[in-house]
Amino acid sequence: MLAFIAREREALGEKAPAKIGKREIARAFGIKGADRIALKRMLKELEAEGSVERRRKTWHKPGLLPAIVLADIFSRDRDGDLLAAPVEWDATQGPIPKIVVSMPRRQRPGAPTPGVGDRALLRVEFLPDAKAGEPAYSSRVVKLLPRAKTQVLGIFRAHPDGGGRIQPVDKKNANRGELEVAPGGEGEARDGDLVAVEILRSGRFGLPAARVRERLGAIDSEKAVSLIAIHTHQIPNVFRPETIAEAERARPAAIDRREDWRSVPLVTIDPADAKDHDDAVHAENDPDPANPGGFILRVAIADVAAYVTPGAALDREALDRGNSVYFPDRVVPMLPERISNDLCSLRPNEDRPALAVRMVIAADGHKLRHSFHRIMMRSAAKLSYAQAQAAIDNMPDATTAPLLAPVIAPLYDAYRALKMARDKRGPLDLDLPERKIILNEQGTVGSVVTPPRLDAHRLIEEFMILANVAAAETLEAHDQHFIYRAHDEPSLEKLNNLAEFLASIGIKLAKGEVMRAAQFNGVLARVKDTDNEHLVNEVVLRTQAQAEYVVQNYGHFGLNLRRYAHFTSPIRRYADLIVHRALILALRLGSDGLPAAMGVEEMAEVAARISAAERRAMAAERETVERLIAAHLADKIGASFEGRISGATRAGLFIRLSETGADGFIPASMLGDDYFRHDETLHALIGSRTGKMHRLGDIVTVKLVEAAPLAGALRFELLSEARPRAKARPRDEKSNRSARRSVRSRA
Repeated sequence: MLAFIAREREALGEKAPAKIGKREIARAFGIKGADRIALKRMLKELEAEGSVERRRKTWHKPGLLPAIVLADIFSRDRDGDLLAAPVEWDATQGPIPKIVVSMPRRQRPGAPTPGVGDRALLRVEFLPDAKAGEPAYSSRVVKLLPRAKTQVLGIFRAHPDGGGRIQPVDKKNANRGELEVAPGGEGEARDGDLVAVEILRSGRFGLPAARVRERLGAIDSEKAVSLIAIHTHQIPNVFRPETIAEAERARPAAIDRREDWRSVPLVTIDPADAKDHDDAVHAENDPDPANPGGFILRVAIADVAAYVTPGAALDREALDRGNSVYFPDRVVPMLPERISNDLCSLRPNEDRPALAVRMVIAADGHKLRHSFHRIMMRSAAKLSYAQAQAAIDNMPDATTAPLLAPVIAPLYDAYRALKMARDKRGPLDLDLPERKIILNEQGTVGSVVTPPRLDAHRLIEEFMILANVAAAETLEAHDQHFIYRAHDEPSLEKLNNLAEFLASIGIKLAKGEVMRAAQFNGVLARVKDTDNEHLVNEVVLRTQAQAEYVVQNYGHFGLNLRRYAHFTSPIRRYADLIVHRALILALRLGSDGLPAAMGVEEMAEVAARISAAERRAMAAERETVERLIAAHLADKIGASFEGRISGATRAGLFIRLSETGADGFIPASMLGDDYFRHDETLHALIGSRTGKMHRLGDIVTVKLVEAAPLAGALRFELLSEARPRAKARPRDEKSNRSARRSVRSRA
């Protein structure tokens, strides 16, 4: 059906859409009036059987690519045309699709030409008549991104007579073993250096040959661990000279054409070790008798747009970086310190330009109205979360004591009202504590802590969410395009898998039911303080989609909000800077807003780039933590630890240690003399002979048998016994057999 519509549109000279809505289907088949109800029912049936997939308000074949794709050009076909593949792909949707890249007949003079090894933003069109094995999409290059270096990172171990060996540092290349560097191929590398190498050959005998292409630094130096992640993921970490020069030329913004809010006692509340402060808050009782018990909230955000103008050096590099990246031992900022830590940091008792939103809320926390203002402010105090919480808990210090009654107490009063509105809205409420690594003076792990979740954290979170919603509402009201922060609802397949899993622990969830965040919370509440609490939280988390930046809104499922945009952190996120510029343009707050010529297509390109940068940062941050903890545990080989099973696959079990949060692996071959098969529905490995089970969430005792700090890899031996499999009810067992048949059919 979808292929038919695509062909019909192409026959009419129209582009075939990557996604097709109910309106397009009805138009293509001439469906009108009451027949649309039957169409809706048929689409639901097709979705249930997996023939089509619903995403947002459109329908498409499972595994179909979006209209704009970030892709790597990897080869040429027999006709010489370039072939590309999407950078991100869900393997459960089938093989990675190939995209043929069409070259323009007329190339602009000086325009870069794409080639193998390039990364590009592509506008793709589905080819419904493509044969098996052929590219399923055609595309044109929207933007060519800087060429990614194909490199292997490793530690150089020098031989006395010249040359040496390379010990790969990432997990994928660690499996290859060491590389040989001939004398003369070491370049400037010294023993113990982190280097980027080029593999020259890989024969049947001897080690693969390589030569050092770049010396990156000494591995025993401070901040070396994060250096590995930075270079592995090609995160820009050195500002270009023109960017630094532009930042140094910047001068403090003047109060001209700004509202003077310097008498408003706004305060910043951040982590104790924060170096830049980009948001400040204030609350007071609303004196309007028509709003009894209500509040006036103010959220002021650093006016980065006043210093980072579209197309300038600072702007170009900020877009390349996409966001700041936070490692335990360093921060790779999106903007130079002159901007992020000085001119835009809302320091106490210093004049700072800001973009602010004034919001009026009722006593029950729902927003009545709001307005945006370009202001000059002066922060009354810089507080930490713990400091603000201690003050409201009757333990003020010298800084917070004079602020407690006039400033801090009204903030908490307003938060309690916002909390009522939040509870009524019912956003997803997962209980997954986050750990923080504390480094010692040597740059190694001193301790791993789980910071307490304070009301001060929740207060700032609720103020920021409300400000983000207000930004999206204002821009929509002015018909101004911008970048949304969106979070899709879980796919039907994941929901069905969740229903089958919950049935195995006695919780009924109708398959095919449309789920809301509040319903997930109901499931989580049922397992609160039970043995299954951790397990269910993990499974519900894995059911969720990944949030992203988009220009076509489809809501935020996790927050249960219809519209949402990131507005509150322009120092560290490029998406927020776009929203600031859009507000400046829409509300005529200055000449440094969004360029009027910036269309939806260009904004979609930006959204794809910064979404990819966000995923890149998350991977780099996670791998750095893994390497630091692996190094911390390297001298504890043979020690026993308590942990939980954090993953069960055909290959074996993933274990997360309770004390440090370190992740490691136990191969299935080391689980005993039974043959363990993977049950996808139960998230478990089950012994074929004994029927005993190792399941996601089980508490286990393990022994550390191997640690590879440079790869961030740990291998454990299981000391705990497998638990007997709970006897399923007849209905549940039938459901499990059906799920296993489904897994086999997909394979």
